[in-house]
Amino acid sequence: MTAEHPGPARGTAPAARPTPQQLVVRTVAVDDLPDGTGALVDLLPDDAPLAWVRRGDGIVGWGEALRLESWGPGRFADAEAAWQEVLAHAVVRDEVRLPGSGAVAFGSFAFDDSPTDPDALDDPVADDAVPAGVLVVPRVVVGRRGGTTWLTTIDADGSLTSAPGGHLLDATGRAPVGTPGAVRTTAGAQAPDDWKAAVEEATARIRAGRLDKVVLARDVVARTERPVDARHLLGRLATAYEACWTFSVDGLVGATPELLVRSEKGLVTSRVLAGTIRRSDDVDRDGPDPALFLARSSKDLEEHEYAVRSVADALAPFCSSMNVPEAPFVLHLPNVLHLASDVTGVLDTHGAQGAAPTSLALAAALHPSAAVCGTPTTAARDLIHEVEGLDRGRYAAPVGWLGADGDGEWGIALRSCEISRNDPRTVRLFAGCGIVAASDPAAELAESEAKLEPVRYALGADGR
Repeated sequence: MTAEHPGPARGTAPAARPTPQQLVVRTVAVDDLPDGTGALVDLLPDDAPLAWVRRGDGIVGWGEALRLESWGPGRFADAEAAWQEVLAHAVVRDEVRLPGSGAVAFGSFAFDDSPTDPDALDDPVADDAVPAGVLVVPRVVVGRRGGTTWLTTIDADGSLTSAPGGHLLDATGRAPVGTPGAVRTTAGAQAPDDWKAAVEEATARIRAGRLDKVVLARDVVARTERPVDARHLLGRLATAYEACWTFSVDGLVGATPELLVRSEKGLVTSRVLAGTIRRSDDVDRDGPDPALFLARSSKDLEEHEYAVRSVADALAPFCSSMNVPEAPFVLHLPNVLHLASDVTGVLDTHGAQGAAPTSLALAAALHPSAAVCGTPTTAARDLIHEVEGLDRGRYAAPVGWLGADGDGEWGIALRSCEISRNDPRTVRLFAGCGIVAASDPAAELAESEAKLEPVRYALGADGR
């Protein structure tokens, strides 16, 4: 459904979609984008910027040609059906034909099928009747991949009102990027000691055999002196965390190290992260190498194994062949080290599943993985609802983009924050930790603080 036809309250069936407007899409190659990891982000205006960038490549967008909102448990399927209906009426001229060129939509989705009523949590940030899923089709998209840069313009009235031109890559007329000024942070849904108590309860349930792993999240509320400009966050994250996927969709901003799924020309990839340790500056310099310690940690290896298994099991029905690494590698980020595995596969276009699924359908099948929920999934989700005390909103859920051919990239919204719709001086930061039988509440709290550092840094509240 479009922005002109808002959705119903959560928990009700979506209204019938109106006949979509005809999108007219044109993509041409351009050659005047400067080098640098922040070049794409530097193009963005201050009004609702859209971004998905990594190591200087990716796509950014602005303006809103079309907005598709979905609600409740059917949020993924409804969003995909609406997108397919739009494409059926679209006119697309794509002279570049690279992933991210042509018609694209940026998207983000809620973690839960039925998010908790924010009023019941006394949440100062969340708003009532927020859609559980959104796809935003921008009016302008600029992309870069492997040395090729392109410009896409999208009109929703059936005509191309302005031809693509290099002047759209001139950022000199943009409003200057605003800084948030002084930042004050307070506890969110749970105070640190209460969250540690929740972790202790979770480990007791695991030791009693009720489940194997659960991921518990916590939030911190930041209040800033001046309205938060998403471009300020994006610029700092894209530069400092260039190995991550830096994103901005509908007020959700972050730099995730975890790729839920990439689908490209029949190949599918998922980067699984589970098992974390702070960087060496937080470890005894005379002690063991932290990467070696992490690679040998039975607690972290157990947590990682659950996460990899859940992703492989979810992808298997869609693939004719798969490669699941026998052992993880250590991913080095500025603030933490992670155990990581890249699960890959070839999509089966002629098997029991029929036509190959889109990247969004794959993301829906993978969510929630053990890396953000736990295992078994139902038991972990029930425990999250019981002890976490938090409406995650879109934290730890799919965020990314979808192309006209179904290919796309979807990350898990980690290392992220949500800028309040009602007050742009209020931001909610999120972090989560995988809890297994050997977890220590104090150590998990310290790990969550490490995972909050990227957004704190982006806001200017703390060092990197």
